[in-house]
Amino acid sequence: MVGVPASGQRELNGAALRALCFVALLLAWQAAAFWAGGRVLPAPGTVLVALSQHLTEGNLLFHLAATLARVLAAFAVAMVVGSIMGIAMGRWRRADYSLDGALVLGLNIPALVIIILCYVWFGLTEAAAILAVSINKIPTVAVTMREGARAVDRQLMDVATAFDLPPSRTLRKVYLPQLYPYFMAAARSGLALTWKVVLVVELLGRSSGVGFQLGLFFQMFDIAGILAYTLAFAAVILTLEAAVLRPADRRVARWRA
Repeated sequence: MVGVPASGQRELNGAALRALCFVALLLAWQAAAFWAGGRVLPAPGTVLVALSQHLTEGNLLFHLAATLARVLAAFAVAMVVGSIMGIAMGRWRRADYSLDGALVLGLNIPALVIIILCYVWFGLTEAAAILAVSINKIPTVAVTMREGARAVDRQLMDVATAFDLPPSRTLRKVYLPQLYPYFMAAARSGLALTWKVVLVVELLGRSSGVGFQLGLFFQMFDIAGILAYTLAFAAVILTLEAAVLRPADRRVARWRA
């Protein structure tokens, strides 16, 4: 009988541990719901029923699509701008000195303040919402990419220069591959942060999206609806992370195995 490869065995073990943690979480949720009462914390079964109703009879898919579109737009803007800013700061000391103050300020201004200012200055528009989320995410991407640019092996760059590699080939084959792990780290952490900020943006100033619906459910004290929408969008984000970001991360880090 042919044995399972080591990499495959690791994947199976990882999947088993994730499933076990998921079951443990459900059991803890069920126990907490029994102790607190269904009005305060609905049981998992109650939330699944509410999720099914919103999916078949409500506008769940419409609001999920609206939020996902904002998340992807803001995520793309933040990754592009933050990566350029971080690489420039890590590569050139003058850029680091010039932008460091703005970077620290951006890291420490509360997200709520940025959201409110964007809405006040630019109105309750889609562009203002995406801008607010992007501004909140750009500094964290820049910090990660700055550290990546600082960690680039200068000896490898000297080897590329000694072999007279064209600048474009040096960039693609020597410089950027050293930044990929940092880029993936920024992307995976950034996706989680982005969708959380998007919900606040929708709660404060949009008429569609998961955050907008959560505000309505809050006013009606509909905890089952809050949890149903939260689980639905969390499932979308987890699927995106598992289907896109995690495989890309493994591919980038394959040389370490």
